[in-house]
Amino acid sequence: MKVTVVGAGNVGATVAECVARMDIVQNIALIDINAGVAQGKALDLMESAPIHGFDTVIEGGDDYSITADSDVTVITAGLPRKPGMSRDDLLKVNSDIVSSVTQQVAKHSPNTIIIVVSNPLDVMTYVAYMESGFPSERVMGMAGVLDTARYRAFLKMETGASVRDINAMLLGGHGDSMTPLPRFTTIGSQPVTDLISESRLDEIIERTKKGGGEIVKLMGTSAWYAPGAGAAEMVEAIIKDSNRILPAAAWVTGQYGLEDMFIGVPVRLGKGGVKEVVELDLNDKEKADMKASGDHVREVIGAYKNLSA
Repeated sequence: MKVTVVGAGNVGATVAECVARMDIVQNIALIDINAGVAQGKALDLMESAPIHGFDTVIEGGDDYSITADSDVTVITAGLPRKPGMSRDDLLKVNSDIVSSVTQQVAKHSPNTIIIVVSNPLDVMTYVAYMESGFPSERVMGMAGVLDTARYRAFLKMETGASVRDINAMLLGGHGDSMTPLPRFTTIGSQPVTDLISESRLDEIIERTKKGGGEIVKLMGTSAWYAPGAGAAEMVEAIIKDSNRILPAAAWVTGQYGLEDMFIGVPVRLGKGGVKEVVELDLNDKEKADMKASGDHVREVIGAYKNLSA
């Protein structure tokens, strides 16, 4: 089995490290426009193999020939957010990058499964889908795993509970329009609404929505540890054919009242990519929040189409 990571920046290098340490594939190709950076990070990771105990071989460069016949490809290429920028501000420059990258990916690995991490996430996943010509089940975006991880981390900070006992799900677009689902959040066997007041839970949800921006403000650039680990978790589910249910930006065809877009929904992941979009029984408020999130995603897709017309 083989995985390609496009983009050897902080996020891409973290994806490569996490997947390598899982020791679930024979090869990882790390591609970057700067060949030296990709080669250097690949070599650095290889030199950590004896310490971590993995046998995965990692190769870096700028020639897509080393990516040939990859089973899964993670696209992290693109400019990161800077202070004052929204994900949508990155639309033009990153759509050009993702478009070009996807063409190369599809050329060298026509049967690969694509996971997009580049922002604005939902629309960049749409770009990869259109440029690859792949069936929708083989293209998805990593956002929900990250958003849910942030939510669970904040709940741990609030309650002191183990993250292993915190189960949660967030839907919708990546960013401020995401749809929180407190009704589906439990700590142990207890509903979170029994443990945290509504007002405090609203504050935690709001922090989750702006979690990426909080880190950008602190560091001056986007996060990488959690996004990288989130993408690696999706890779693992696909490679192992584990049928895990994870939130991902997937193509919807009427589920949740939405269609013809990529948006965060629970999916069953395994061999072949998205095996199923899982529909939760939402209440009226949750349905309204999901529709509003879908309206925002459709608006940004429209902006992308206008740019590329």
